[in-house]
Amino acid sequence: MSFLNFLLFSIYPYIAGSVFLLGSWLRYDYGQYSWRAGSSQIMDKKGLRIASPLFHIGIIGIFFGHFVGLLTPHWMYESFLSISAKQQLAMVAGGIFGAMTLLGGAMLLKRRLTNPRVRATSSTGDLLIIALLVAQAALGLGTIFFSAQHTDGSEMMKLVGWAQAIVSFHAGAAAHLDGVALIYRLHIVLGMTLFLIFPFCRLVHIWSAPVEYLTRRYQLVRNRR
Repeated sequence: MSFLNFLLFSIYPYIAGSVFLLGSWLRYDYGQYSWRAGSSQIMDKKGLRIASPLFHIGIIGIFFGHFVGLLTPHWMYESFLSISAKQQLAMVAGGIFGAMTLLGGAMLLKRRLTNPRVRATSSTGDLLIIALLVAQAALGLGTIFFSAQHTDGSEMMKLVGWAQAIVSFHAGAAAHLDGVALIYRLHIVLGMTLFLIFPFCRLVHIWSAPVEYLTRRYQLVRNRR
């Protein structure tokens, strides 16, 4: 068990991270024609007006919440935000964005499975990645009930210690997770697996965020009469 713990939480993060970065670079360099979002909106817009914004806003909120919450050193905010207050903030914000992701993702998955036109143009990878994201959101929401049992933030700080040990290449990162509930471990492993498969699925379109839209000149679009 100790070896499996070391493998999953000290070695696997670097394997997943390496594949994530190198795989994305190689796919962009050698497979640009496959670098796309694979949108199915042209097939059928029904349900997308609600499901797509819910899912995308939720998952963006979750990403930045995890990034700031796990990787920001405690000394940067300890003067105005206690550990317990930070955990409560994470539980509330994570619950809201997690629920949005879960609901929107479930709606998108249902649409891909039950809409004949959309199903015909969906690959196995499309279905798999949405299903994994929905499962990850469900696990994340499940951790809230366990976090509520440790309102002092002690459980959260174990996760913070692990994440910061990984990104700073400190040895013994897995030791930070001693005593952490199984649901947190499953959430971490599935999260790293999503990074592992990232270069091989439609998620690569995240790298192509249309940031230039914020600075480009205004365009007037008229409907054809």
